[in-house]
Amino acid sequence: MIDETTGPQFEATADDSAEQDFERALDRVDADPEPPTEPETGPESGFGAGLELDTPADTPADTPADATQDDDKSSDENANGSGSSRRRGRGRRRKRGSGKSDRKSPDTKSADKSSRTDGKKKIKKEMLINALQPEESRIAITENGVLEELYVERNSLESCVANIYKGRVVNIEPSIQAAFVDFGIGRNGFLHVSDVEYQYYKHLLTEKEQAARNEGKRRGGAGNDRGQRNKPLIQDIFKKGSEVVVQVIKEGIGTKGPTLSTYVSIPGRYLVLMPALGRVGVSRKIEGDEIRRKLRKAMNELDPPPGVGFIVRTAGSDRTKRDLQRDMNYLIRLWKVLVGRITSSPTPSAIYEDSDMVIRTIRDIYNSEIETVWIDEKAAYERAQEFMKICMPRQTNRVKLYEESEPIFQKWNIESEIEAIQDRTVALKNGGSIVIDQTEALVAIDVNSGTFRTKDDAETSAYKLNLKAAEEICRQIRLRDLGGVIVNDFIDMRDEKHRRGVEKALKDAFKRDRARTKVLKISPFGLVEMTRQRIRPSLKRSVYEDCPCCDGTGLVKTAESVAIEVMRLVASNASRNNVQSIKLEVHQRVGEYLNNRKRRSLNEIEQECGATVSIATLKDCSPNHLVATCKDQHGKDVRISQPGGSKSKK
Repeated sequence: MIDETTGPQFEATADDSAEQDFERALDRVDADPEPPTEPETGPESGFGAGLELDTPADTPADTPADATQDDDKSSDENANGSGSSRRRGRGRRRKRGSGKSDRKSPDTKSADKSSRTDGKKKIKKEMLINALQPEESRIAITENGVLEELYVERNSLESCVANIYKGRVVNIEPSIQAAFVDFGIGRNGFLHVSDVEYQYYKHLLTEKEQAARNEGKRRGGAGNDRGQRNKPLIQDIFKKGSEVVVQVIKEGIGTKGPTLSTYVSIPGRYLVLMPALGRVGVSRKIEGDEIRRKLRKAMNELDPPPGVGFIVRTAGSDRTKRDLQRDMNYLIRLWKVLVGRITSSPTPSAIYEDSDMVIRTIRDIYNSEIETVWIDEKAAYERAQEFMKICMPRQTNRVKLYEESEPIFQKWNIESEIEAIQDRTVALKNGGSIVIDQTEALVAIDVNSGTFRTKDDAETSAYKLNLKAAEEICRQIRLRDLGGVIVNDFIDMRDEKHRRGVEKALKDAFKRDRARTKVLKISPFGLVEMTRQRIRPSLKRSVYEDCPCCDGTGLVKTAESVAIEVMRLVASNASRNNVQSIKLEVHQRVGEYLNNRKRRSLNEIEQECGATVSIATLKDCSPNHLVATCKDQHGKDVRISQPGGSKSKK
């Protein structure tokens, strides 16, 4: 029996690779924020740019605005979790939700939801957009006045994630099976062989391999192995100067360039078009066998073009066949426009660039739970109003212009919370704290009991504190946009029930995180290891830079340490025959130490060696600042001898 969701089950190796490709495609769709209605069609504002120039006569017009009358039905999509941890083992059909609960009508679900929330305190969610400064835009989401999410973007560090480019291979590294691509932003992107689409290497496959792939496609496989297995070497696929169409899937971090993929995906309102997929699928977030079968049947009846894949998003779970057809036609038209741009555009060049941060954040994050969207800049407010009229006309009145003289973030007491985001220590309510240290390879988070005390025994007290810490850890990771490997050191607990409870609390707290996360069990040492999808640099790396005085270590030498280094430098150079004078330039506190405590030693060196030593002090310099200049009897510079690996400047 064939599972239409996860693919057929058969023996061919190509089909196993196709299954991996489809699973990864579902992961990517489930992790991405839900799109709005059709993107803007202005110049360079989305996939719809220039769409009117290439509209086939038999293609239906764009979906009208009144097709989005049920905006509220998909309001909770973004809180459904990342979906990254659910994977199907080979040869097994992944279990789907079944029973009566999966076959409830939307009205019944709404009634159940309202009955569950009646006894809970209502949460007031607001979106605050600060766009007054042209150099930086900030967006905050608050719940009952508490900052829960923060997005910051500067014009100098504009994000290029999800943009599509036509690039050229400039270097190939066989040792890591990767190519570096120049796609026109000034930094080369990283393209691994696992992200190279089948069309780039199909001419390298043998007839037997081609037949196996064709058989896989005939049985419903994707025909693409999104992985490294069964693929040619990267040096065989590409040569220097080869042209390639890539999509940015991860922002560059530090000295690393952006991560690229040739598996292009185009999000629509209800569907995602993936040209390299070659099959129809349904998002894992859509639960219930009955509705999944209905969607798959509807998509198959629409007869999508051969070789082009579609995945139904959660926003399309309650839409009609006509709505899906319109969205499919729309995405096909967009893909035709992109193909035309790819053919005619020079290399390197941008094929698609996303909207500005304000529109992009409203598009990806806004839902009906947010009561009001406050914007303090008129031009941004007008753009948001226009966007809402097209996408969600019933909720246009929720977008409001903030016109008071007091800054919007100060009005909601957000500025103080933003200032505290980068604090190393975060205090917990009723005592206790968490300490966050960010390194190049990972993030370490330590839970401290501090002044937290309860009347319970030590085990129960540790459990209660760990539960509070788990919730705050999730919030801080979201606010700081931390990614990669994260290690959480909780207070030790012996009771297995308590350990499992902390694990569950941490996983439940991350369900609202839009980035993909994977949380492991507590280790015997009380550590919880986890990973979080890293798409862009953390807020700390975007806003701060390493201190030029301490090089990011947070430590500088004491005045005594620098003075000792100065004395070694003077002693090693004053004894040289060609040195007549030594001039030192140090920080003021080091100069005071030398003049008060080392003056006698300096005088002895001058008398013994016949060289004069002078000290100049500066206030506005690094505490470790040290510049020494040696001159001979003719006033010419003499190269300084550096004792013991001294880093003094010459």
